[in-house]
Amino acid sequence: MSLARDRRRLRDHGRTVGGGNVAVALLANAIATGAALVALILTFGPISGAHFNPAVTLADASQGGLPWPDVPAYILAQLVGAFAGVAAAHTMFELPLFVASRHARSGMAQGFSEFVATFGLLAVIWGCARLRTQAVPFAVAAYITAAYWFSASTSFANPAVTLAPAASDTFAGIRPADAPAFIVAQLLGAAAATGLFRWLVPTLPDVAPNVVVARSEATHSDSRRAT
Repeated sequence: MSLARDRRRLRDHGRTVGGGNVAVALLANAIATGAALVALILTFGPISGAHFNPAVTLADASQGGLPWPDVPAYILAQLVGAFAGVAAAHTMFELPLFVASRHARSGMAQGFSEFVATFGLLAVIWGCARLRTQAVPFAVAAYITAAYWFSASTSFANPAVTLAPAASDTFAGIRPADAPAFIVAQLLGAAAATGLFRWLVPTLPDVAPNVVVARSEATHSDSRRAT
């Protein structure tokens, strides 16, 4: 009975977003995500490079921008942060901390959408990091806001943001069974974009430390000593 009641509360909460209008709910999610991304990237960029995405971290490490020994800690922090975000959102709206999602997101079209969304995200990051590092927070936020609308999957484009919503039976959720295909597509998209830009710009490793945002000189020095 308790689980059924929790699921009804989650369903009813989802209906209140945009008054049940899916387009309005999607717009609200897109604007909130884009605005938050700008603020968070500007806040944490000088400290960690603002890596909120395991796909970005792995792509950056592959080009020498982040030492491989640092990668597990980054990915762990990203996963913990994603699940903490779900728990915080549910707490704010008086919902259960974690409930397995029943929001189906399966099929070739959904997987390809995640490939395209993540490919585009890494293309934006690699392209802007070369000459306009300070524009990256705004470019990333603008891209994700747009990708909510042009991708069939609403652009998760982030393995951590795929796993955590599997524990949220809300508008933003994804069934746990569908998450692995999304993650594979995201990693392939990130790898494809990185490979393309490495071919287009052979000096790409030179700008890898600036992805997503250049860290402080002290952080760079610590990283060099670690390698």
